[in-house]
Amino acid sequence: MKAPLAPSKSAASPGNRTLTIKILGGMSLGLVVGLAINLLGTFDGEHVVYQALITYGADGLFHIVGQAFVRLLQVIVIPLVLASLVCGTASLSDITQLGRLGSKTLGLYLLTTAVAISGALLAATLLQPGTNFPRGESIVFEAPEVPPFADVIIGILPSNIVKATSQGDMLPLIVFAILLGIAMSTAGEAGKRMLSFFEDLNAVIMKLVWVIMTLAPYGVFALIAQTFATQGFDAFRPLINYFLLVLMLLLAHTVITYSLFLKIFSGLNPVHFLKKIRSVQVFAFSTASSNATLPVTLEVVEQKLGVKRSVAAFTVPLGATLNMDGTAIMQGVATVFIAQVYGIDLTVIQLLMVVLTATLASIGTAGVPGVGLIMLSMVLTQAGLPVEGIGLIIGIDRLLDMVRTAVNVTGDCVVSCVVAKSENAFDREIFDQVEKG
Repeated sequence: MKAPLAPSKSAASPGNRTLTIKILGGMSLGLVVGLAINLLGTFDGEHVVYQALITYGADGLFHIVGQAFVRLLQVIVIPLVLASLVCGTASLSDITQLGRLGSKTLGLYLLTTAVAISGALLAATLLQPGTNFPRGESIVFEAPEVPPFADVIIGILPSNIVKATSQGDMLPLIVFAILLGIAMSTAGEAGKRMLSFFEDLNAVIMKLVWVIMTLAPYGVFALIAQTFATQGFDAFRPLINYFLLVLMLLLAHTVITYSLFLKIFSGLNPVHFLKKIRSVQVFAFSTASSNATLPVTLEVVEQKLGVKRSVAAFTVPLGATLNMDGTAIMQGVATVFIAQVYGIDLTVIQLLMVVLTATLASIGTAGVPGVGLIMLSMVLTQAGLPVEGIGLIIGIDRLLDMVRTAVNVTGDCVVSCVVAKSENAFDREIFDQVEKG
């Protein structure tokens, strides 16, 4: 079996530090431009210039450039996941290893999600961000329809792979790719020929990733500029306590929880790890999409962190679909916040049910559109809280969504390293090389 080809100038290649600097520069410039446009609305009495900049800038040029970049990233996710996961599964020498990989990966993702929401509930209960909140009577929110849990579980299994691919439904695609990889690994010479094709496809897709990534500084600038031009500070001024608490918990989970998790279960240096995944976090923050960031995550996990492809090809796509620690933190704080605004006291049993519901929902609703709101609707319903309370926080959710996506992809990288270490599929030499950070 031939070794997978690697593009010489991949998006996350070790020597390509110039691109990372340009991306950070684009994000910083976008932040400045966006806030400048937003602040102009305060000083422009007639709002003529401000409205023109919003119409033709934020909602015009910036929106087009940003969404075009996100679509280019999204269009390669399906072929990248299919090729990487098929190659990774087919390269396993022992099929029982797949069972170990699956159980470890799923178990670790569930564990970190449970820790995230438990900490969020505790912090929100102690700090009480919803106390004395000036709730008006005009709160309106139409909750998305929550699909039956049984239907969601059945939907994980692919009935039509073409339909799943066209709709971007990741879980059925992952299941199909794993089954195809298993079949290829046991099909003798025919399987080896198929594997050769998928390895070539994977190499070409990674080259395409690099081509698209050269546009990243412009795409990141447009996305950040549009967000802050339209959101500014006014959206979260009434919700400053809620906003700051969620932000603090997201940062703490990234820096403290994940660092302890990585050190305890793998013995790796957390500071070195966090330095190496900066490009992944920047992309996740900019796009607010784990799936759109997946090409960058996969490349960094393999090329910078030293996780073997056989593990990375399994843990990263699964994490982009199932791992929702950032969302779990938001749900925990939002649940307590809404309860406090409406003057409802939550019992210990209700809090425990919130932890259980949110943890299981992170798997059950992974492939459902509007997953964050659906999960929060499920949690609020389970806790007996008014679902229309989501309308209180939805105005600032975009800004927090950017941060919690960065948290989610950090968790994907941590779990990938831990699982790889436990499976002896980790190259410590690559991880320790400073120039690759």
